[in-house]
Amino acid sequence: MFEAVISFKNGQIYQQENLVLDNVNLSIKQTEFVYLIGKTGSGKSSFLKTLYAELPIKEGYANIAGFDLNNLSDEDIPYLRRKLGIVFQDFKLLNDRSVKQNLLFVLKATGWRDKEKINQRIDEVLSKVGMQSKRDKMPFELSGGEQQRIAIARALLNDTDLILADEPTGNLDPATSIEIMNVLKEIHLSGKAILMATHDYPLILKYPQRTLKCEDGKIFEIIHPKSNR
Repeated sequence: MFEAVISFKNGQIYQQENLVLDNVNLSIKQTEFVYLIGKTGSGKSSFLKTLYAELPIKEGYANIAGFDLNNLSDEDIPYLRRKLGIVFQDFKLLNDRSVKQNLLFVLKATGWRDKEKINQRIDEVLSKVGMQSKRDKMPFELSGGEQQRIAIARALLNDTDLILADEPTGNLDPATSIEIMNVLKEIHLSGKAILMATHDYPLILKYPQRTLKCEDGKIFEIIHPKSNR
């Protein structure tokens, strides 16, 4: 039986004093790829921020990657985040550093010290996203799709349990979006759970997976019509 990597029971998610999502009840297993959809302002980003402890959970129960969010101390937050890989729409790469230096920065910040192991890990994650030849390039020398591949590699550095992808194809053209989806699919098949917030409905229909929707202060599961792929 696969364990849940995300578990909520009667959760309430707030932005400051404003209740954004009420009565959140859901479970995502280690084997799942799940989409999170909803209009702008529906609570998608607030939900993701709760998962990586940028927003506190005030009521109900939540457990993420083995961490109890109800009793999470400030000292525990970095350890939780090492269990999570986060991929953003705008890449968030450091533009004054090479690809290798971007990845090195994250590894050093999360406690890696052995140079040989660091170089080996950088090679491993770049290989997974097909970017080994770009390790010495600067971010501005890369296309948007290549930058997003580096952002995905960064999310894999600490052998995370869960990838949180926040609109990872939002700044990409359709062909590049498909390339990124194929990378995410391969990562999922290697044993990572993925929760992907997206507005890209054609992509959801092309790559159907379990889908959660934020609407009217709730999160609920929806069923897609079968696509003719």
